[in-house]
Amino acid sequence: FWWHDAPPKPGGGVPVPERADVAVIGSGYCGLAAALELARAGVRTVVLEAGALGGGASTRNGGMVGGAVRLGWRDLCRRHGEARAAALRDGFLASFEHLEGMLERERLDAAYRRCGRLLVACNPRHFRQLRAQAQSLGEAAGDAVRVVEGAALQQEIGSDRYVGGVLIERSGGLHPARYHRSLREAAARAGAALCGHAEVLSLQPAAQGFALETARGHIQADQVLVATNGHTGPLTPELRRRIIPLKSYMIATEELPPGLAERLSPRGRMFVDSNRKLSYFRLSPDGRRVLFGGRAKLTDVDERISARGLYQRMVAIWPELEGVRLTHSWRGNIALTFDHLPHMGDHLPHMGNRGGLHFAMGCNGSGVAMAGYLGHQVALKILGRQTRPCPFEGAFPGHPLYRGNPWFLPAVGAWYRLLDTLDAYAG
Repeated sequence: FWWHDAPPKPGGGVPVPERADVAVIGSGYCGLAAALELARAGVRTVVLEAGALGGGASTRNGGMVGGAVRLGWRDLCRRHGEARAAALRDGFLASFEHLEGMLERERLDAAYRRCGRLLVACNPRHFRQLRAQAQSLGEAAGDAVRVVEGAALQQEIGSDRYVGGVLIERSGGLHPARYHRSLREAAARAGAALCGHAEVLSLQPAAQGFALETARGHIQADQVLVATNGHTGPLTPELRRRIIPLKSYMIATEELPPGLAERLSPRGRMFVDSNRKLSYFRLSPDGRRVLFGGRAKLTDVDERISARGLYQRMVAIWPELEGVRLTHSWRGNIALTFDHLPHMGDHLPHMGNRGGLHFAMGCNGSGVAMAGYLGHQVALKILGRQTRPCPFEGAFPGHPLYRGNPWFLPAVGAWYRLLDTLDAYAG
């Protein structure tokens, strides 16, 4: 759906240089944001992508921009202490502000609108939890988070499926493929070499920096940034065992009859429901279609199968969409982490903790804002321009029984279904 307006760019015509100051592996938001900052500072930068530029999750997602507030404030404090929790909260806010600032500063064409995100509760138990989480933020959230119920909820969503919700004002929506296209054009104008169909086949320490063998030739780089997120593979085994790749699925409806979209979503919010096997949905940027996504399965399934499941969920929310045709169905990878936090750093044990090998990944489904912010932070670190450490830099936990193959996802999916069902009956 997104690619009709902004298709991925092959990038095979750009030769892989023999030398670079920094080689960036991955051409998503993270890699491009880093390349833009580095190239603008005069650093010889090359971006290496296994497929077409923009063929991955950066152009397949729902285009929801969040990160301003994390509702799980008490949980953050319990796990990390209040001081670090405050730093993490500030980091999530910074990711949102960075995106808005970059869109304006670079004049990126992204069809962005700050429209707010509504977290909707599927049952009374979920609503009580959302309300408690919103209240626990207290002054930290200010007026950016508020509870919505009753008549106020009906003004937000034309559905009686939900019992209440929490509105996060500092959130928005954009066209992810147009944003990616504008970002890669900005990076190219700054002088970065963007090389598509240049999969990195090996990455080894060299006398000076690192040696990378790609599908289109050899390159020597002083420093490397691994920005592969949900596509992290055997090239970097220490990162692979810390990332859980998960498929997320989406559908798009045909254009709706005049007036229907406005009844479904009177204020054009971004919606996310409270189920563990969550659904997220919105109107398209032109306001003519419904875009509906979710974790249809925690395992990989065909888009025709996932479309049926997502369609049923959509119609349960908005029965008047029964019979509306679907025009598109697609999927993409997100990257979960064991502590539910994004991470960046510059040491990997399998490289002997050699400096100069950077990574940034693990956005847990919030990558539209967070990925670019992490890429920007890594670039500042390489340039020596960080004014303070990034709160997402530090220990990156894995699990002793996990090596990169998420064998446990079917069991987790069944457990989530059971918990959601129990919550619905508990009331």
